[in-house]
Amino acid sequence: MRIGELAARTGVSVRSLRYYEEQNLLTSTRSTGGQRHYADGDIERVVFIQRLYVAGLSSRTILELMPCRDAPSDENSDAALERMAKERDRLSTHIVELLGTRDSLDGLIAAAQAHRDTRRTAA
Repeated sequence: MRIGELAARTGVSVRSLRYYEEQNLLTSTRSTGGQRHYADGDIERVVFIQRLYVAGLSSRTILELMPCRDAPSDENSDAALERMAKERDRLSTHIVELLGTRDSLDGLIAAAQAHRDTRRTAA
């Protein structure tokens, strides 16, 4: 199938599919005219890639996880699980940092409101 059909069947933009190829997440064959052609199995591959992106993973991390899908084995599964756990830990740390940032902003908002209220009552 051509790139437009793969895009339509997966709900992914043509631009994203080209990006997946650039990142070595997806491969195609080329016609003599240079058009990309994909196998039917690439539909499931693109859906899998999308699920990983929705989970917040980078293309580099997704590439590290692909052996688990492409060549299932205990070793590849263990490596994928370990990598996903590291990503989860990274996200958890980032969430804690964001909560601290939000709390700081809440403090600034409260101080600004108190300052505004003090100026209004003084006038």
